[in-house]
Amino acid sequence: MAKTNKTTETVKDVTEFIHSFVDNELKKEDSFKLIELMRTWSGYEPKMWGPTIIGFGSYHYKYASGHEGDCPLIGFSPRKAEFSLYVFSPTPENEHLLDGLGKFKMGKACMYVKKLTDINISVLEQLCKTTIQYISEHHECSCRDTQHSITGDNV
Repeated sequence: MAKTNKTTETVKDVTEFIHSFVDNELKKEDSFKLIELMRTWSGYEPKMWGPTIIGFGSYHYKYASGHEGDCPLIGFSPRKAEFSLYVFSPTPENEHLLDGLGKFKMGKACMYVKKLTDINISVLEQLCKTTIQYISEHHECSCRDTQHSITGDNV
């Protein structure tokens, strides 16, 4: 039996989600700031993925096992304790960028930060852009649209 993905794009309103889910004012402010930044960096509007992830753009993956699905190019979730940032691809350039990011923890599939003032936003921007570039080169990706630049020239 094929495994179904829990994290799929939904039609839930992003702003409504933040106002109803995030109970800390600083985290709300940081959430809206991340939306603006990621919208600019990716060239995509925010969409809800699953119940709590805000994603930008999408790509299709397929593993050797046959498991496949769709994911946002970059995104985040304003979890209670900290933000989960889905902005990292394991490239040598990204590994190097982590040195200048600031206070964060690395998870299996994401990075965790408590608040935006703990990290260097310019480094986060570079992580996002190099991740979009990496995904574009390795997966079927909405970022290959002619309307969206993955080089960062127009974002």
